[in-house]
Amino acid sequence: MPNTYNTIVKFLQDGGFFMYPIALVLAIGIAISLERWIYLARERARNIKAFDAFLPLLRSTDMDRMQMYTRENQAPVTRIIGCGLDMMAVSKQRADIENSMTEGMLEAIPQLELRVGYLALLANVATLCGLLGTVLGLIAAFTAVGNANPAEKAQLLSASISVAMNTTAFGLFGAIPLLILHSLLQNKATAIITSIQMSAVKFLNIMTLHRLIETSSPRNSEAEVVAASQE
Repeated sequence: MPNTYNTIVKFLQDGGFFMYPIALVLAIGIAISLERWIYLARERARNIKAFDAFLPLLRSTDMDRMQMYTRENQAPVTRIIGCGLDMMAVSKQRADIENSMTEGMLEAIPQLELRVGYLALLANVATLCGLLGTVLGLIAAFTAVGNANPAEKAQLLSASISVAMNTTAFGLFGAIPLLILHSLLQNKATAIITSIQMSAVKFLNIMTLHRLIETSSPRNSEAEVVAASQE
């Protein structure tokens, strides 16, 4: 362990100034990843539990109990279904209810995707910081070869190359896990959004099956009858 610790410390010290921005970027990315992972895991469990409890009410088509449940439960899936139930008090048309639930989704989905996109940005920043440190290290190496005393050239060249190689390695070391975490969290958020959309469609289909939602507009039906009689 002491040898490993000393190796890491020497690696960071030899990398120069740009090791610190890369370390900061990596720390911020890990903090965001942990917060988002915990949040998404909690939201997934909450949505599953909420819809499982709501499904018997949905199958019973007890409107009063469904509305009461969606107002008491704050899970995203029940809030979105609640938007549909509120619209059903005004309109029975499926298109109107779908639009109302879509509006609810537009409020819930950004909360699930919040800050996940920053991880890809931080991965790019880590890579670019490593590249910048590499370029500056190579510039210092060429300057050392051209201007330094012969006795100092080898030492300066070695130090400059260490800066170049260490910052490149550390930049990639920071970027790769951040990109992996970004992909995992993006897939996790997408899975939750898909489950919410499936639950919303199931709600609409069951309501339509029990004829509590109409799939065609009465006005359009009347217009079709009038047109047919004129023909």
